[in-house]
Amino acid sequence: MKSPFYFIVKPMNGKRYDNTKDIGVTDFIVSTSEEDHKFSNRYADVIELPIGYSGPITIGDTLLVHHNAFKYYNDMRGRQKSGKSFFKDDLFFIDTDQFFMYKKGSTWNAYDKYCFVRPISATEYYIEKFCAEEPLIGQMVYPNEYLLGKGIKEGDYVCFSPDSEYEFTVDGEKLYRMYDHQITVKL
Repeated sequence: MKSPFYFIVKPMNGKRYDNTKDIGVTDFIVSTSEEDHKFSNRYADVIELPIGYSGPITIGDTLLVHHNAFKYYNDMRGRQKSGKSFFKDDLFFIDTDQFFMYKKGSTWNAYDKYCFVRPISATEYYIEKFCAEEPLIGQMVYPNEYLLGKGIKEGDYVCFSPDSEYEFTVDGEKLYRMYDHQITVKL
């Protein structure tokens, strides 16, 4: 079974929400809210590619998807429903605008117009800062092809536009997903 336009995926580990934490030998539920985007599962295993797709993603790769891809919502009568990406059973349709990176083997790769930046700790100067992270500055972790062509590579320190930080946790690390045009300066 193939879709003409969409990737067919399954949520990683068969879970729509990533709302449990292992403490010792016990799984603790850290959030019961279906609306809390921080606990949505954002990892999807690729089951099938779109018809005629010839890009770098293959069956078995992992996609980093939008937080609404697998979520439930309640309709006007309060009944629990699946979102627009739901296909059947544990399968979902994912459009190219619904994912931001793909993992091939153990390596993450930024997709299309997206890149990922690591926030850096605030540095103290003559004027004290009351923030934990340096505002509008970070370290490039996953540049896309466009940024690589402009000379921005992994490890470079960059400045970015205000309010462009869309927070993700990737392999246990806090990163900001951004569009490549939101990177303003290479330091």
